Amino acid sequence: MPERRITRQIKLGKIIIGGGAPVSIQSMTNTDTGDAAATLSQIKSLAMAGCEIIRVAVPDHRAVDALPDIIRGSQIPVIGDIHFDYRLALGAINAGIHGIRLNPGNIGDESRVRMVAEKAGEAGITIRTGSNSGSIKAGFIEEKLRKGLSREEALCEALVDSALEQCAILEKYGFRQIKVSLKASDVPVTVAAYRHFSAISDYPLHIGVTEAGTPGRGIVKSSVGIGTLLLEGIGDTLRVSLTADPVEEIITAVRILESCGLRTAEPDIVSCPTCGRTEINLIELAEKVEKLVSDIKNSGKKVKLKKLAVMGCVVNGPGEAQDADLGIAGGKNQIILFKHGKIIGTFSEAAGFDRLKEEIIHSTE
Repeated sequence: MPERRITRQIKLGKIIIGGGAPVSIQSMTNTDTGDAAATLSQIKSLAMAGCEIIRVAVPDHRAVDALPDIIRGSQIPVIGDIHFDYRLALGAINAGIHGIRLNPGNIGDESRVRMVAEKAGEAGITIRTGSNSGSIKAGFIEEKLRKGLSREEALCEALVDSALEQCAILEKYGFRQIKVSLKASDVPVTVAAYRHFSAISDYPLHIGVTEAGTPGRGIVKSSVGIGTLLLEGIGDTLRVSLTADPVEEIITAVRILESCGLRTAEPDIVSCPTCGRTEINLIELAEKVEKLVSDIKNSGKKVKLKKLAVMGCVVNGPGEAQDADLGIAGGKNQIILFKHGKIIGTFSEAAGFDRLKEEIIHSTE
């Protein structure tokens, strides 16, 4: 298990963030927030997939008007995403929002920032602030470049300085329930910025790679960036940003946390790559096992197995997966079923999967 860096602890609704609390998973709805029913339907789907904190866009007063119903009906804490208009932030706070995402620098003069900070403090909610490579204040990067830094180094330092500036504005008015993000679409820059900020600050960190792209590319970029930070003990909440159904963000986030040893897979499903020894339809079989487990978990049941193995041949079967609670290995047009590395039967492909399914379902009882 990676040793976590201890940060300041804050509370977002029922979720504890920082101070050694478990890393929480966030996503954002892509519905019209003004349509409370549609937004709640998506929140329910995301929560079932493992989302623990949800952010909703608050672009106008119609969205603010829908917030009470959304907050009341949501199973998980709700964050309002606010830009430019401080009145939307005040409205979201009055509606009972659990937290807001806000950059003080883009909502007007300091009197407006003060109103929001004081109102948020009275309500006991959190504010996520920080910096994004696409919205750094003019001049920050150029100032670093003039000092001889490379473009990547300048962007990293600008992200850190910009985030510290945003935090200082809130702290000036006594607000300390802050979590910080420093996001870029460039993975090395993102990692470097979080490392730097983490070394000089105890603010809890919301980590992720912004604008990561479609699942094919975005999952890889997010896994590399988020995984690197988590293995260094950096990060208190995370979002995998994908151009896709938000549920895919949650599935990927869970798998990243499991791979980093920060969540226990229930169960961990391992499968070998295909090779010339494979004499069964291994890809289809592995996908069927993953879907079966997913369907069982989505029904509210728990699979009481730590590890399932789907192996292509007897060479990579019981031997390499001997620590699996349950597994199957392919033979010539047949499947070998094994428990804890010991063979317990040989079946046809169809019958072998059915028997495996019975064993998995039995483990939920």
